[in-house]
Amino acid sequence: MNAELAIILIACLTAVACAIPGVFLVLRKMALISDAISHSILPGIVIGFFITEDLASPWLILLAAFSGIITVVLVEAIQKTGLVKEDTAIGLVFPALFSIGVLLIAIYANDIHLDTDAVLVGRLEYAAFDKLMIDHVSYGPKSMWTISITLVITLALLFAFYKELKLSTFDIGLSSALGFSPVILHYGLMSVASVTTVVSFDAVGAILVVALMIAPAAAAYLLTTDLKKMIVLSILFGIMSAIGGYYFAVWLDASISGSITTVLGLIFLLVYLFAPTKGLIAVLFRQKRQRTEVSLLTFLLHLNNHDSIEERRVAHLQEHINWGKVRAKTVLELAQKNNMITMQDEVVSLTNKGLKFTEKALDYIITNKDEQIEDMKDDFFLFRG
Repeated sequence: MNAELAIILIACLTAVACAIPGVFLVLRKMALISDAISHSILPGIVIGFFITEDLASPWLILLAAFSGIITVVLVEAIQKTGLVKEDTAIGLVFPALFSIGVLLIAIYANDIHLDTDAVLVGRLEYAAFDKLMIDHVSYGPKSMWTISITLVITLALLFAFYKELKLSTFDIGLSSALGFSPVILHYGLMSVASVTTVVSFDAVGAILVVALMIAPAAAAYLLTTDLKKMIVLSILFGIMSAIGGYYFAVWLDASISGSITTVLGLIFLLVYLFAPTKGLIAVLFRQKRQRTEVSLLTFLLHLNNHDSIEERRVAHLQEHINWGKVRAKTVLELAQKNNMITMQDEVVSLTNKGLKFTEKALDYIITNKDEQIEDMKDDFFLFRG
Protein backbone atom coordinates (compact mmCIF):
# COMPACT_ATOMS: atom_id res chain seq x y z
CA MET A 1 0.00 0.00 0.00
CA ASN A 2 1.51 3.33 -1.05
CA ALA A 3 1.74 6.25 1.39
CA GLU A 4 -0.92 8.39 -0.31
CA LEU A 5 -3.56 5.67 -0.20
CA ALA A 6 -2.64 4.81 3.40
CA ILE A 7 -3.00 8.44 4.55
CA ILE A 8 -6.38 8.81 2.81
CA LEU A 9 -7.59 5.49 4.23
CA ILE A 10 -6.53 6.42 7.78
CA ALA A 11 -8.25 9.80 7.44
CA CYS A 12 -11.47 8.20 6.12
CA LEU A 13 -11.54 5.53 8.83
CA THR A 14 -11.02 8.20 11.48
CA ALA A 15 -13.79 10.32 9.96
CA VAL A 16 -16.27 7.41 10.08
CA ALA A 17 -15.23 6.39 13.61
CA CYS A 18 -15.70 9.97 14.85
CA ALA A 19 -18.94 10.63 12.95
CA ILE A 20 -20.97 7.93 14.71
CA PRO A 21 -20.57 9.10 18.33
CA GLY A 22 -20.56 12.68 17.04
CA VAL A 23 -24.17 12.36 15.82
CA PHE A 24 -25.38 11.46 19.30
CA LEU A 25 -23.28 14.17 20.95
CA VAL A 26 -24.83 16.80 18.66
CA LEU A 27 -28.36 15.48 19.22
CA ARG A 28 -27.82 15.44 22.99
CA LYS A 29 -26.51 19.04 22.81
CA MET A 30 -23.14 17.88 24.15
CA ALA A 31 -20.90 19.02 21.30
CA LEU A 32 -18.55 20.86 23.67
CA ILE A 33 -17.90 17.70 25.67
CA SER A 34 -15.96 16.25 22.71
CA ASP A 35 -13.56 19.18 22.90
CA ALA A 36 -13.24 18.67 26.64
CA ILE A 37 -12.52 14.95 26.24
CA SER A 38 -10.02 15.51 23.43
CA HIS A 39 -7.91 17.74 25.69
CA SER A 40 -8.44 16.26 29.12
CA ILE A 41 -7.35 12.72 28.17
CA LEU A 42 -3.75 13.98 27.94
CA PRO A 43 -3.03 13.21 31.64
CA GLY A 44 -4.23 9.64 31.05
CA ILE A 45 -1.84 9.24 28.12
CA VAL A 46 1.09 10.61 30.15
CA ILE A 47 0.34 8.50 33.24
CA GLY A 48 -0.09 5.45 31.01
CA PHE A 49 3.35 6.08 29.53
CA PHE A 50 4.90 6.45 32.98
CA ILE A 51 3.48 3.04 33.93
CA THR A 52 4.29 1.15 30.72
CA GLU A 53 7.13 3.23 29.23
CA ASP A 54 5.71 2.27 25.84
CA LEU A 55 3.79 4.70 23.60
CA ALA A 56 2.26 1.75 21.72
CA SER A 57 0.85 0.10 24.84
CA PRO A 58 -2.93 -0.49 24.92
CA TRP A 59 -2.87 0.71 28.55
CA LEU A 60 -2.45 4.25 27.22
CA ILE A 61 -5.79 3.92 25.44
CA LEU A 62 -7.53 2.51 28.52
CA LEU A 63 -6.13 5.11 30.93
CA ALA A 64 -6.80 7.95 28.50
CA ALA A 65 -10.39 6.74 28.02
CA PHE A 66 -10.74 6.57 31.80
CA SER A 67 -9.46 10.16 31.98
CA GLY A 68 -12.15 11.16 29.48
CA ILE A 69 -14.85 9.52 31.61
CA ILE A 70 -13.51 11.35 34.69
CA THR A 71 -13.94 14.57 32.70
CA VAL A 72 -17.61 13.79 32.05
CA VAL A 73 -18.18 12.85 35.71
CA LEU A 74 -16.55 16.07 36.96
CA VAL A 75 -18.50 18.22 34.48
CA GLU A 76 -21.80 16.65 35.55
CA ALA A 77 -20.91 16.88 39.25
CA ILE A 78 -20.19 20.61 38.94
CA GLN A 79 -23.29 21.17 36.81
CA LYS A 80 -25.57 19.34 39.28
CA THR A 81 -24.66 21.80 42.02
CA GLY A 82 -26.84 24.28 40.13
CA LEU A 83 -24.27 27.03 40.59
CA VAL A 84 -22.98 26.99 37.01
CA LYS A 85 -24.25 25.80 33.62
CA GLU A 86 -22.82 22.92 31.57
CA ASP A 87 -20.68 25.07 29.26
CA THR A 88 -19.12 26.79 32.28
CA ALA A 89 -18.45 23.44 33.95
CA ILE A 90 -16.73 22.19 30.78
CA GLY A 91 -14.66 25.38 30.66
CA LEU A 92 -13.52 24.75 34.23
CA VAL A 93 -12.69 21.05 33.97
CA PHE A 94 -10.88 20.45 30.68
CA PRO A 95 -8.33 23.33 30.89
CA ALA A 96 -7.38 22.10 34.36
CA LEU A 97 -6.89 18.48 33.27
CA PHE A 98 -5.15 19.45 30.03
CA SER A 99 -2.79 21.73 31.99
CA ILE A 100 -1.94 18.85 34.32
CA GLY A 101 -1.00 16.76 31.29
CA VAL A 102 1.15 19.52 29.82
CA LEU A 103 2.92 20.04 33.14
CA LEU A 104 3.61 16.30 33.50
CA ILE A 105 5.13 16.23 30.01
CA ALA A 106 7.23 19.35 30.65
CA ILE A 107 8.55 18.13 34.01
CA TYR A 108 8.92 14.37 33.63
CA ALA A 109 8.77 13.54 29.91
CA ASN A 110 10.59 16.38 28.25
CA ASP A 111 13.19 14.07 26.71
CA ILE A 112 10.79 11.70 24.94
CA HIS A 113 8.60 12.01 21.87
CA LEU A 114 5.36 12.94 23.64
CA ASP A 115 4.95 16.61 22.78
CA THR A 116 1.87 18.83 22.93
CA ASP A 117 2.13 19.86 19.27
CA ALA A 118 1.64 16.25 18.14
CA VAL A 119 -1.30 15.94 20.52
CA LEU A 120 -3.02 19.05 19.14
CA VAL A 121 -2.40 18.90 15.38
CA GLY A 122 -1.39 15.26 14.94
CA ARG A 123 1.01 13.93 12.35
CA LEU A 124 -1.18 12.40 9.68
CA GLU A 125 1.57 12.97 7.11
CA TYR A 126 3.78 10.40 8.88
CA ALA A 127 1.10 7.94 10.04
CA ALA A 128 1.54 5.81 6.91
CA PHE A 129 5.20 5.16 7.77
CA ASP A 130 4.61 3.90 11.32
CA LYS A 131 4.16 0.23 10.43
CA LEU A 132 2.77 -2.65 12.45
CA MET A 133 5.60 -5.20 12.46
CA ILE A 134 5.06 -8.84 13.49
CA ASP A 135 7.99 -11.25 13.04
CA HIS A 136 9.68 -8.69 10.80
CA VAL A 137 6.65 -8.65 8.51
CA SER A 138 4.86 -5.34 7.85
CA TYR A 139 1.07 -5.40 8.09
CA GLY A 140 0.48 -1.76 7.20
CA PRO A 141 0.26 1.40 9.33
CA LYS A 142 -0.46 0.95 13.05
CA SER A 143 -2.99 3.81 13.01
CA MET A 144 -5.03 2.07 10.35
CA TRP A 145 -5.33 -1.07 12.49
CA THR A 146 -6.14 0.70 15.76
CA ILE A 147 -8.76 2.95 14.15
CA SER A 148 -10.23 0.02 12.19
CA ILE A 149 -10.64 -2.03 15.37
CA THR A 150 -12.21 0.95 17.14
CA LEU A 151 -14.59 1.48 14.22
CA VAL A 152 -15.65 -2.18 14.18
CA ILE A 153 -16.36 -2.05 17.94
CA THR A 154 -18.27 1.23 17.53
CA LEU A 155 -20.39 -0.19 14.70
CA ALA A 156 -21.08 -3.36 16.69
CA LEU A 157 -22.23 -1.29 19.68
CA LEU A 158 -24.34 0.94 17.43
CA PHE A 159 -26.18 -2.03 15.91
CA ALA A 160 -26.56 -3.70 19.30
CA PHE A 161 -27.87 -0.63 21.16
CA TYR A 162 -29.36 1.51 18.38
CA LYS A 163 -32.89 1.41 19.79
CA GLU A 164 -31.70 2.17 23.33
CA LEU A 165 -29.48 5.05 22.18
CA LYS A 166 -32.30 6.51 20.08
CA LEU A 167 -34.78 6.37 22.96
CA SER A 168 -32.39 7.79 25.56
CA THR A 169 -31.39 10.58 23.17
CA PHE A 170 -34.91 11.75 22.30
CA ASP A 171 -36.96 10.68 25.34
CA ILE A 172 -35.12 9.90 28.57
CA GLY A 173 -38.39 9.36 30.46
CA LEU A 174 -39.65 6.72 28.04
CA SER A 175 -36.22 5.08 28.00
CA SER A 176 -36.30 4.72 31.79
CA ALA A 177 -39.91 3.47 31.74
CA LEU A 178 -38.95 0.71 29.28
CA GLY A 179 -36.09 -0.43 31.52
CA PHE A 180 -33.15 1.12 29.63
CA SER A 181 -30.73 2.92 31.93
CA PRO A 182 -29.99 6.40 30.52
CA VAL A 183 -26.99 6.69 32.87
CA ILE A 184 -25.33 3.50 31.57
CA LEU A 185 -26.05 4.49 27.96
CA HIS A 186 -24.68 7.98 28.61
CA TYR A 187 -21.41 6.77 30.07
CA GLY A 188 -21.17 4.08 27.40
CA LEU A 189 -21.42 6.76 24.73
CA MET A 190 -18.82 8.88 26.54
CA SER A 191 -16.51 5.85 26.75
CA VAL A 192 -16.80 5.25 23.00
CA ALA A 193 -16.11 8.94 22.35
CA SER A 194 -13.09 8.83 24.67
CA VAL A 195 -11.60 5.69 23.11
CA THR A 196 -12.18 7.03 19.59
CA THR A 197 -10.45 10.27 20.53
CA VAL A 198 -7.46 8.48 22.03
CA VAL A 199 -6.82 6.13 19.12
CA SER A 200 -7.12 9.06 16.71
CA PHE A 201 -4.75 11.25 18.70
CA ASP A 202 -1.45 10.03 17.34
CA ALA A 203 -2.53 10.26 13.71
CA VAL A 204 -4.80 13.28 13.40
CA GLY A 205 -4.52 15.22 16.67
CA ALA A 206 -7.10 16.68 19.04
CA ILE A 207 -8.26 19.54 16.83
CA LEU A 208 -9.21 17.34 13.87
CA VAL A 209 -10.88 14.77 16.16
CA VAL A 210 -13.21 17.48 17.49
CA ALA A 211 -13.90 18.76 13.97
CA LEU A 212 -14.65 15.25 12.65
CA MET A 213 -16.99 14.52 15.55
CA ILE A 214 -19.01 17.72 15.39
CA ALA A 215 -18.93 19.35 11.93
CA PRO A 216 -20.30 16.41 9.85
CA ALA A 217 -23.02 15.69 12.43
CA ALA A 218 -23.97 19.37 12.64
CA ALA A 219 -24.20 19.62 8.84
CA ALA A 220 -26.29 16.43 8.65
CA TYR A 221 -28.60 17.76 11.38
CA LEU A 222 -29.45 20.72 9.14
CA LEU A 223 -30.49 18.37 6.32
CA THR A 224 -32.61 15.69 7.98
CA THR A 225 -34.61 14.80 11.07
CA ASP A 226 -34.23 11.04 10.49
CA LEU A 227 -31.56 9.51 12.78
CA LYS A 228 -30.43 6.83 10.32
CA LYS A 229 -30.12 9.35 7.48
CA MET A 230 -28.27 11.71 9.80
CA ILE A 231 -25.70 9.03 10.64
CA VAL A 232 -25.22 8.16 6.94
CA LEU A 233 -24.90 11.83 5.91
CA SER A 234 -22.47 12.49 8.75
CA ILE A 235 -20.29 9.58 7.59
CA LEU A 236 -20.42 10.79 3.96
CA PHE A 237 -19.47 14.34 4.94
CA GLY A 238 -16.57 12.99 7.00
CA ILE A 239 -15.26 10.86 4.11
CA MET A 240 -15.67 13.74 1.62
CA SER A 241 -13.70 16.07 3.90
CA ALA A 242 -10.95 13.46 4.44
CA ILE A 243 -10.43 12.88 0.71
CA GLY A 244 -10.95 16.51 -0.30
CA GLY A 245 -8.76 17.76 2.56
CA TYR A 246 -5.87 15.50 1.55
CA TYR A 247 -5.76 16.76 -2.04
CA PHE A 248 -6.33 20.32 -0.85
CA ALA A 249 -3.26 19.93 1.40
CA VAL A 250 -1.20 18.50 -1.48
CA TRP A 251 -2.24 21.43 -3.69
CA LEU A 252 -1.36 24.00 -1.01
CA ASP A 253 1.62 22.04 0.38
CA ALA A 254 0.04 22.50 3.81
CA SER A 255 -0.96 20.48 6.88
CA ILE A 256 -3.32 17.62 6.03
CA SER A 257 -5.15 17.85 9.35
CA GLY A 258 -5.58 21.60 8.89
CA SER A 259 -6.81 21.15 5.32
CA ILE A 260 -9.35 18.49 6.31
CA THR A 261 -10.65 20.79 9.05
CA THR A 262 -10.92 23.61 6.51
CA VAL A 263 -12.89 21.43 4.09
CA LEU A 264 -15.17 20.40 6.97
CA GLY A 265 -15.79 24.06 7.68
CA LEU A 266 -16.59 24.74 4.01
CA ILE A 267 -19.01 21.79 3.85
CA PHE A 268 -20.80 23.00 6.97
CA LEU A 269 -20.92 26.56 5.61
CA LEU A 270 -22.50 25.41 2.34
CA VAL A 271 -25.09 23.32 4.18
CA TYR A 272 -25.70 26.13 6.67
CA LEU A 273 -26.43 28.52 3.81
CA PHE A 274 -28.30 26.28 1.35
CA ALA A 275 -30.06 23.54 3.38
CA PRO A 276 -33.62 23.30 1.98
CA THR A 277 -35.49 23.88 5.26
CA LYS A 278 -32.98 24.80 7.97
CA GLY A 279 -30.45 26.71 5.87
CA LEU A 280 -29.91 30.42 6.45
CA ILE A 281 -31.26 31.43 3.02
CA ALA A 282 -34.36 29.22 3.44
CA VAL A 283 -34.97 30.59 6.95
CA LEU A 284 -34.61 34.21 5.81
CA PHE A 285 -36.96 33.57 2.87
CA ARG A 286 -39.48 31.89 5.16
CA GLN A 287 -39.31 34.75 7.68
CA LYS A 288 -39.80 37.32 4.92
CA ARG A 289 -42.73 35.35 3.53
CA GLN A 290 -44.24 34.99 7.01
CA ARG A 291 -44.02 38.76 7.56
CA THR A 292 -45.79 39.28 4.24
CA GLU A 293 -48.46 36.75 5.19
CA VAL A 294 -49.00 38.45 8.56
CA SER A 295 -49.51 41.69 6.64
CA LEU A 296 -51.92 39.87 4.30
CA LEU A 297 -53.97 38.59 7.24
CA THR A 298 -54.01 42.08 8.77
CA PHE A 299 -55.22 43.50 5.45
CA LEU A 300 -57.95 40.86 5.04
CA LEU A 301 -59.15 41.43 8.61
CA HIS A 302 -59.27 45.14 7.86
CA LEU A 303 -61.41 44.53 4.75
CA ASN A 304 -63.65 42.18 6.72
CA ASN A 305 -64.29 44.85 9.36
CA HIS A 306 -64.85 47.84 7.04
CA ASP A 307 -67.62 48.17 4.49
CA SER A 308 -67.10 51.76 3.36
CA ILE A 309 -65.48 52.32 -0.02
CA GLU A 310 -62.99 54.84 1.38
CA GLU A 311 -61.67 52.29 3.90
CA ARG A 312 -61.15 49.75 1.12
CA ARG A 313 -59.21 51.91 -1.32
CA VAL A 314 -55.62 50.91 -2.17
CA ALA A 315 -54.41 54.36 -1.14
CA HIS A 316 -55.71 53.65 2.35
CA LEU A 317 -52.91 51.16 2.89
CA GLN A 318 -50.33 53.94 2.75
CA GLU A 319 -52.45 56.58 4.49
CA HIS A 320 -53.88 54.69 7.47
CA ILE A 321 -52.14 51.31 7.84
CA ASN A 322 -48.70 52.95 7.42
CA TRP A 323 -47.48 50.59 4.69
CA GLY A 324 -45.03 51.68 2.06
CA LYS A 325 -45.83 51.26 -1.63
CA VAL A 326 -43.61 48.19 -2.03
CA ARG A 327 -45.14 46.41 0.96
CA ALA A 328 -48.68 47.32 -0.08
CA LYS A 329 -48.02 46.09 -3.63
CA THR A 330 -46.55 42.80 -2.32
CA VAL A 331 -49.57 42.16 -0.09
CA LEU A 332 -52.05 43.00 -2.85
CA GLU A 333 -50.25 40.70 -5.31
CA LEU A 334 -50.26 37.83 -2.81
CA ALA A 335 -53.98 38.33 -2.13
CA GLN A 336 -54.80 38.45 -5.85
CA LYS A 337 -52.60 35.45 -6.61
CA ASN A 338 -54.60 33.40 -4.10
CA ASN A 339 -57.94 34.76 -5.41
CA MET A 340 -58.82 36.37 -2.07
CA ILE A 341 -59.65 39.85 -3.34
CA THR A 342 -61.02 41.63 -6.38
CA MET A 343 -60.10 45.16 -7.42
CA GLN A 344 -62.23 47.66 -9.27
CA ASP A 345 -61.36 51.35 -9.60
CA GLU A 346 -58.69 50.98 -6.91
CA VAL A 347 -61.31 49.65 -4.48
CA VAL A 348 -60.58 46.24 -2.92
CA SER A 349 -63.27 43.68 -2.03
CA LEU A 350 -63.05 40.25 -0.42
CA THR A 351 -63.94 37.22 -2.54
CA ASN A 352 -65.76 34.25 -1.02
CA LYS A 353 -62.42 32.48 -0.72
CA GLY A 354 -60.90 35.50 1.02
CA LEU A 355 -63.83 35.70 3.41
CA LYS A 356 -63.56 31.98 4.29
CA PHE A 357 -59.78 32.30 4.71
CA THR A 358 -60.24 35.24 7.10
CA GLU A 359 -62.87 33.41 9.15
CA LYS A 360 -60.71 30.27 9.41
CA ALA A 361 -57.67 32.31 10.40
CA LEU A 362 -59.70 34.09 13.10
CA ASP A 363 -60.99 30.75 14.43
CA TYR A 364 -57.42 29.45 14.55
CA ILE A 365 -56.20 32.57 16.41
CA ILE A 366 -59.01 32.19 18.96
CA THR A 367 -59.06 28.38 19.39
CA ASN A 368 -55.47 27.48 18.36
CA LYS A 369 -56.81 24.28 16.78
CA ASP A 370 -54.80 23.04 13.80
CA GLU A 371 -57.78 21.52 12.03
CA GLN A 372 -59.06 25.03 11.33
CA ILE A 373 -56.12 25.80 9.04
CA GLU A 374 -55.01 22.33 7.87
CA ASP A 375 -55.87 23.09 4.23
CA MET A 376 -53.89 26.36 4.33
CA LYS A 377 -50.54 24.91 5.41
CA ASP A 378 -49.44 23.95 1.89
CA ASP A 379 -49.84 27.51 0.57
CA PHE A 380 -48.90 29.64 3.59
CA PHE A 381 -45.75 29.47 5.71
CA LEU A 382 -47.55 31.38 8.45
CA PHE A 383 -49.62 28.35 9.43
CA ARG A 384 -46.89 25.68 9.31
CA GLY A 385 -45.62 26.32 12.83
